[in-house]
Parts: sequence; C-alpha cells; structure tokens
Amino acid sequence: MEDAYARSISEVLEFFSVDPTRGLTDFQVAEHGRLYGKNVLPQEQSTPFWKLVLKQFDDLLVKILIAAAIVSFLLALANGETGLSAFLEPSVILMILAANAAVGVITETNAEKALEELRAYQADVATVLRNGWFSIVPATDLVPGDIVEVSVGCKIPADMRMIEMLTDQLRVDQAILTGESCSVEKELDTTSVTNAVYQDKTNILFSGTVVVAGRARAVVVGVGSNTAMGSIRDSMLKTEDEVTPLKKKLDEFGTFLAKVIAGICILVWVVNIGHFRDPAHGGFFRGAIHYFKIAVALAVAAIPEGLPAVVTTCLALGTKRMARLNAILETPANLHCLLHTAMCSALCNESAIQYNPEKRSYEKIGESTEVALRVLAEKIGLPGFDSMPSTLNMLSKHERASYCNRYWENQFKKVSVLEFTRDRKMMSVLCNRKQIQIMFSKGAPESILPRCTNIMCNDDGSTVHLTPDIRSEIESKFHSFAGKETLRCLALALKRMSLGQQALSFDDEKDLTFIGLVGMLDPPREEVKNAVLSCMTAGIRVIVVTGDNKTTAESLCQKIGAFDHLDDFAGLSFTASEFENLPALQKTVALQRMAIFTRVEPSHKRMLVEALQHQNEVVAMTGDGVNDAPALKKADIGIAMGSGTAVAKSASDMVLADDNFATIVAAVAEGRAIYNNTKQFIRYMISSNIGEVVCIFVAALLGIPDTLVPVQLLWVNLVTDGLPATAIGFNKQDSDVMKAKPRKVNEAVVTGWLFFRYLVIGVYVGLATIAGFIWWFLYSDNGPKLPYTELMNFDSCPTRETNYPCTVFSDRHPSTVSMTVLVVVEMFNALNNLSENQSLLVIPPWSNLWLLGSIFLTMLLHVLILYVEPLSILFSVAPLSWAEWTVVLYLSFPVIIIEEILKFLSRNSRGVRFNFRFRRVDLLPKSEAHDK
Repeated sequence: MEDAYARSISEVLEFFSVDPTRGLTDFQVAEHGRLYGKNVLPQEQSTPFWKLVLKQFDDLLVKILIAAAIVSFLLALANGETGLSAFLEPSVILMILAANAAVGVITETNAEKALEELRAYQADVATVLRNGWFSIVPATDLVPGDIVEVSVGCKIPADMRMIEMLTDQLRVDQAILTGESCSVEKELDTTSVTNAVYQDKTNILFSGTVVVAGRARAVVVGVGSNTAMGSIRDSMLKTEDEVTPLKKKLDEFGTFLAKVIAGICILVWVVNIGHFRDPAHGGFFRGAIHYFKIAVALAVAAIPEGLPAVVTTCLALGTKRMARLNAILETPANLHCLLHTAMCSALCNESAIQYNPEKRSYEKIGESTEVALRVLAEKIGLPGFDSMPSTLNMLSKHERASYCNRYWENQFKKVSVLEFTRDRKMMSVLCNRKQIQIMFSKGAPESILPRCTNIMCNDDGSTVHLTPDIRSEIESKFHSFAGKETLRCLALALKRMSLGQQALSFDDEKDLTFIGLVGMLDPPREEVKNAVLSCMTAGIRVIVVTGDNKTTAESLCQKIGAFDHLDDFAGLSFTASEFENLPALQKTVALQRMAIFTRVEPSHKRMLVEALQHQNEVVAMTGDGVNDAPALKKADIGIAMGSGTAVAKSASDMVLADDNFATIVAAVAEGRAIYNNTKQFIRYMISSNIGEVVCIFVAALLGIPDTLVPVQLLWVNLVTDGLPATAIGFNKQDSDVMKAKPRKVNEAVVTGWLFFRYLVIGVYVGLATIAGFIWWFLYSDNGPKLPYTELMNFDSCPTRETNYPCTVFSDRHPSTVSMTVLVVVEMFNALNNLSENQSLLVIPPWSNLWLLGSIFLTMLLHVLILYVEPLSILFSVAPLSWAEWTVVLYLSFPVIIIEEILKFLSRNSRGVRFNFRFRRVDLLPKSEAHDK
C-alpha cells in the first residue's frame, strides 16, 4: 500500500481487513503471505567467481601479453628448448597477470558486499497481534495487515502505518534512511503533503529505523522489496559503479598503448619478410618463425608489465600518509552541582550505551539527547576518585561504556516515572536511596525554571532561595547558549519527597531545586571553514546535501563561516521539492549555482550526482547512512564516514576514519600529488619501454644480431624499472598543489607534448643501447673489431669464409653491454622524473632518498646477475671490464642533458605553443566526459 500515509487509520485497516483489537487470523496471514510475499530483501544473483576472473583479462594490453606468453612458450618448444629456459618468461608474465586479476576480483566484490550488508538492517523479531494474542515471531514472517507493537530500542521490522499511541509520544531515529540529524516524532494524523518525501510521512515507521522513545502500535503496509529499504536496494542494483577518473585515464592510455604496440609488432614482422629466406634461418618458414619471435620480444619490451603493481603501490603509499590519530580526555567529579548533574543525567534517562565487540564501536539505544546525557555522566565520573581517568581506563570497553551510569542506578532505586509530554516539556523520576526519596527532573529550561524555587550551591551542596536576580542571570545564560552559541539546552532539577511515596503526579513538579543547565551540540569542526575555503581556491565546489530542513542547514552553513562571501542563500539553497518543480532550463542554472540541497531522500542524492555528471563535473559524494549508498556508488568518488554504516562503506571508494571534512581536502591535495607522481612514473616506464622497442626495431632494420633476449627484457621491465618507478611515488608534494585549478574531465593523462618527450627520450635510450652493442663488435679491446658490413651480414657467416669464428655472434658480452646501457640510462632517466618540468638543479636527487636507495638496490641486483654465475647463465650475460663500464656511462649520461633541454622548453612559452600544436593532431585518445 504505497499511499498509506495519506489514508486515515480506518481506511488502512479496512484495506487489509484487519481488526486492530485482534489482528489477523491464521488464514489471513497465509493468504496475505501468498499475495504480498515474504518480508525479506530478495537474494540477488551474484556474479560467478569464474566470470569475475575472466573479466579481469578483458583488456587489450593483457590479451597481448597472454598471447606473447603462449607464443613464447610454443616457440621455445619448437626450437627444442626444455626446462627453466622454456617456461621462465611465460611463467613470469602469467604470474603478474594473475596477481593483477586477484586485485580486480577483490574490488569487484565490494558492490555485492554492500547489497549483502543491507540485510543487516532488517529486524530479527517482532511483537505481533494475531488471533487476539500478542506473540513474538520472526520478522520475516510478517505480512501486510499485521498489527505490531514497538517500544524503545526496537528495530522497525517493516514499513508500518501508525494506528495507536501507547505513550505520550513516539520518536524514531531514521537517520540511516533520511540523514536527519535528530530523531523525529511520529503521529497518527494523515499526511496531506503533495509529492511527500520520507521526512513528510510522519505517520509511517520505516523498516530498519529504530525507536528511541515511547511505545506505539502500527499496521504493516509494506514488506520486503516494497519498503523504503527495498527501494534503496533496487536503486543500488540499477546503479553501475563509476570508475575513478584516474583509472579511466589509465585505461584510455593502456588501450592506446596496446594499439600502438600491436601495430609496431606487425610492422617489424612485415618489414623483415625479405629476410625470411636468409640461409641462416634454414628456410622461409623458419625465417618467418624467427622474426615472429622478435615481434613477440618486442611486445614484451613495449608493455610495462610492472605498471599496474607500481600504480597500486604508489596509491597505497599516498593513502598511508593520510592516516590520523585521535584522543579522548575525561574529567573527574569534584563539584556538588556537577555530581548531582551526573546523578540526574543517569537516572532521569531511558536510553543506553553499549560496546559492540564485533563492530569495535559504541552503540546507542534510545533518544540521542538522552544518550548525550549518559555520556556526560561517564565524563563527570564518580565521587572520591582523584585518579578517575586512569582508574576507568583500566576497565574493558564493555564495562567502561556505562560504568558510572550503572553505579548511580545501583545506588538509587527507581520507584515511579512521569513520562515526557509535549505540553509539560519535561520528565521526572522518583528514586529511593537509604530512606531518602528524591525526584529528579529534566526538561526544557523554559519549563523547569518557572517550577524552581531554590538553587543548589556548588561550594558545599547547600540549597538557597532562587532570587529574581539569580533567576534572571540563569535565563540570560540560557538565552546566550540557545541563541548565539546554538546549543540545545536542558535544565536539571531535584526535589526531596516524602518517604514512602510510590507514585508521582504532575502536581509534584513544583518547588524544585535548580541543579544546572546542560548544553549540547554536534559542532562544525573549527578546521571546516578553512577546508571549504581551500576547496574554493582549488576550484572545487562544495554543495551541502542533507535531510534536515532548509532553515537548519542554512543556519549551520552560516555558523561554519565558509559562506560569508555570500550575502544570502537566495538562488543557492533549494529543497528537493523546490528543485524538482523548476523548469528544465532553471534546473540547469540552479545546478551551476547550488550551495545547499535540503529535505532530500535517497533518490534525490543520486539524481544530483547524475545531473552534475551530465554537466561534465567530476563528483565526489560523502555520506554515512544506508540512504547514501546509491549516490555513493554512482559518484565518481564515493566517500563514507568511518562511523557510518557498513553499507555506505562498501558502496564507497574511500572511508574517512575521523569523519572530518578537512581530511577530504587533505586527501584531494594528496590525490593531486599522487596523480603528478603517477604521471612521472608512467613517463619513466613508458619512455624506458619505448627505448626497448626502438632498440629491437632498429636492430631488425639494420640486420644486426638480436641486441637483447626476451628474458633480459623481462628482467629490465620488472626489476630495474619497477623499483625506481615505485620510489618516484615518494616525490614530495608541490607547495602550490591546492592552488591549481582542477583538470578538465577530458584531459588525457599523457598530453601530446609529454608524449613527444617520451619519444625523444625513448629514441635516445634505444639508440644508446644499440650503440653499446655495435661498439663491442667494432671497437672493444675484448671484441673481434669487425668491419660494420660484417656485422650486418652476420647471418651469412656460416656460408662464407671469414677470418673470425662465427661463434662470435653468440658471445654474451655485446648483449651484456646493451643490457647494462639500458639499465644505467634508465637510472639516470629516473632522476629526470623527480619533477615534470623542474631542473635537477632546483630539485636535486637527494630530495627523494627513496629513489636514490632504489637506484642503488637496482644496480646491486644488476651487478649480481653479471658476476654470479648461475644468474649470469640464466640471463645470458657476462662480467664487464672497467673499459666496458666506462663506455656504458658515456652512453648513458647524455639522457640527463637531453631531458634538461626538454624541461627548459616546457617552462617557456615556446614549449606551451608547441604543446598546443602537437595536441591538435589527436595523437592520444580523449575520452568523452560521460556516456549518457
């Protein structure tokens, strides 16, 4: 029944044919069960594990690597290779891909986990009236038409229409559904609001919410998927996870890179068709296989196998730097009024605090205001303990949760209670202790103060007459608290009663003794104002989205002070209903100016995210409740509160451990630094891999022997490239990182000018590697000192007479020189990547000690494979002489000079103009903002 909130109680009862004094009959229960279904959220079909695994390999780069691994293995078998040499390269490639797939599968399961955790908010049992008797039944057995009784602490088992109040009021905490900051009062009257949102349906109890005060009866009107919680589930199922902006750009770049690599590999094979019949190959088919093997080696060289691992590692390092620690401080009881405040707070109270060891958090049962008083009693402590904080800290968290409150409850026996009513605006409880009876009262100051005739003194606990001057001073303090400081205030009082009295009446609530005022507030943190201003400086819009009413939200924003530059909120603040009623064109304008969005329900939050994304905005959404999950999932970056629900956390990309908006700003700064470092290590790895491609491609064009074997390329890509690339993630954050405007949605990770720089450095790396190889054959004292023509005609050596042995072309020294040049030049290139445009004279190598350490470790590993024999045989290398090392350094160092020239061009206007001209050729893909 979707419009139960707009129907009278009699209409709803008549619709379900139920007698409110007897409930449904067994026959009706069975009939309604068949008609409306069970009260459970349906089990959604999970994606089979094997499909999740296969999905991780649905990537062009990955497919090329898999093909390269398989072909490499088959070619090794065709050439008669066995053992480690045949399996090494394909095994390493497949292990890397398996590790990346595992990370992907874990990420994919988060969305399904969020849906599963939604069921945790379903109640376990319900007190239901059937056949004229109340009984406790599993909540899953409820059907529409059931009469259910609820009281303090009860989790609402289904969507229900209120039909009877059993106390003066019923209050429900429905923050997980609506985001309202305070509990809401429920009533019996019909709601006549047009286009009513959840907050307007004041006669409906929503499934999964919790009763915090009072007792009432209601009739079930919706079960399972036909509840507010079911609507959230359906919305989450329809919402596809948005890929983070960084991952989108990396995916685009990966696809582009894969296409280029595939094209180059095919080109290398095609240009060598004329060499297929060379005598050295022993036939056309064997020649084709030989150059196909070179093409495979080229694919291995071009693809940065270690890039996914390096990205993950650097993101993890950035995340670690955002961790924060917090502390809590207590105050012991040493003042009489403070001590009696603790007594009244603990005794005149129907709430509870408990520690949940499974969630490792404290949980509240009851009204938030009363829970705050419980916490106050714990902070005040107990009399006679000078070392109270350290003593209480020795207790377990379960004991500590309500230790002081339990002390007062054990000291005083509750005899009678006068419940809170709207007309009195107060509550009283009669307690007995050691032949003394005391009535404790709490309530609105405007209700308590007029009933007080005395006041307690802080010095000695004595009672004196409440004079007009003192009363005026208290009232002034109250108005200051409630007005300027926007505190929610309660007044506390007590009264000595006659011994033996067993009940309280409203007449007893007079001639009270005033104890004190209690002010409470969940204040905006001091750092929020500066955080919001930092966002504005960085070009980030902040929109306040809340389930609270418009006045409350605007008042809080004014209190924060971050919107002081606005004269008022006219045209900037909208309720959900106001926004929905705007014409399409005005909606577009409102979205561009909106600062506050109030009285929202889950569908509005998701709508806001989608609307902003349609305007090419990158949207980060924060939230903590179940109601926030669809929007968190839809947003480009979903941010959940650390204290929020498990559903919100599972639907998010990021969790704020300290629930602090300022942490988001710090995360943005860290994210920008991570992005810059990501560009740097992509630049480092791609330029290095371009060098390997150039090396193999040029060697094939020149017709000289293979400069590097596949296993050497794999070693360079994984070990010697991976370590410095990871260390680049430790580059320091620029001081002006939050002064830069956000990147455009369609801006590629690698711009045209930057890719040109990749090519220049890559070409030099490749030519230097080739030069080292040729130098050994032509000029090295340890080499054969051949004419260049002999090197070009190496494949015909067995068919003609020479004055040197043909085995010289299988010597391991030339490829060792090439490999060492490649490693050393990449170490120098790593230093180039301390900054995209700043010179090494400005940002010296020692600014990142991790990078220097990784370079040292990389060179140590390289020396080990050169000089330790089992490794040197495995990698087809040989020890180098000092003369050979000297040539390696001569060939490697110029990469520093070349990059310094390119950086100089980038820092000057000519580089900027060249950047613009180069980007116009659309060399790199530019994604559309969003496919809608």
